[in-house]
Parts: sequence; structure tokens; C-alpha cells
Amino acid sequence: MSKGLIRHIELYVSNLKTSTKFWGWYLEELGYRSFQKWESGQSWKKGDTYIVFVQAEERCLDVTYHRCRVGLNHLAFYADSRQHVDDMTEKLKNKGIAILYKKQHPFAGGDDHYAVYFEDPDRIKVELVAPE
Repeated sequence: MSKGLIRHIELYVSNLKTSTKFWGWYLEELGYRSFQKWESGQSWKKGDTYIVFVQAEERCLDVTYHRCRVGLNHLAFYADSRQHVDDMTEKLKNKGIAILYKKQHPFAGGDDHYAVYFEDPDRIKVELVAPE
């Protein structure tokens, strides 16, 4: 283990079935594998890091998530290459997942930042960025 690296990220979701369907294929495309599964959650792991999705309790669903409020803005993952970003962009489109910042795509993060941006079912922004 390396000091300071993220061990895991845990996200509460409004609909576990919808979120795990969305995230499962994406994380597996990036080399994660299914790790844990229980009645109210599921996780995927790559190396020593894992991402956990947990069904939020009904009493906590009254306020929806928005990335501009205090808290998580987005999750960014490395792609293998620009071609990988392009391939994943096509897969996202084929799944009916809207690409954010279409007019600036794939340079929405700047001239030297090749990436695709999209949202999960709870509107958490996700970024897949090519190495520099």
C-alpha cells in the first residue's frame, strides 16, 4: 500500500439497480472487476482501490444531488489513449448516455486536455481523460 493513495470511494445512489447497471459496464471497460455485492450495495475493484455504490435510505432521497453544491463535483478516470476516449465516447452514445459540453468535445477541459464528460443516473459528472 502506498501512503496517501485513495483506498475506496463510497457513493450513495437513489436507485441501486439503475446505478450498478450504469457503472458496472463502465468500470469493467476500465479494468475494474466486481468485488462485493450485498442487498443494499455493490462495489468494483482495480488494484487496491475500489468504488462502492450504496442505496440511499428513503428518508434521505428528498434532496437530490447536484454537483455544484458542497461535496463531490465529479470523478475523473484515466483512459489508455485518445483513441480509448473516442471508443468510449461511441459506446456512451450507443447506450443513449448524453455527452456533456458537446460543442467543446473532446477539448472541453482545454486545448491540451482530451476527454469525454457525461453523467451517471444521479447526475454525478464523470470524466474519462487521455494521458498527456
